[in-house]
Amino acid sequence: MHDPADPSSSSEPADAVGPQGSADAVSEVMAWYTRELLAERRDSHPDPERLEHLLARQQECVQDRARLGDADTEEASRITALYAARLKELEAAGP
Repeated sequence: MHDPADPSSSSEPADAVGPQGSADAVSEVMAWYTRELLAERRDSHPDPERLEHLLARQQECVQDRARLGDADTEEASRITALYAARLKELEAAGP
């Protein structure tokens, strides 16, 4: 019998990612881009190329988050892994 309190009793594969977990991963990256956009816009001399790059990447996040609504488990897992790796890269690189 499935016990929701016991993750080992789940009927889903161990590597399956729920829709909320995928959306959270995308949202974390989107939030990073939003913070960077705000900082760049507040800079006394904002870099137009950086602003364009950040906006484009943020738009990708919006599109990927929308795709999650129709994504199967495999696609959701792929998107989650992509965004988890991207967040690590962004945080390691700093602003």
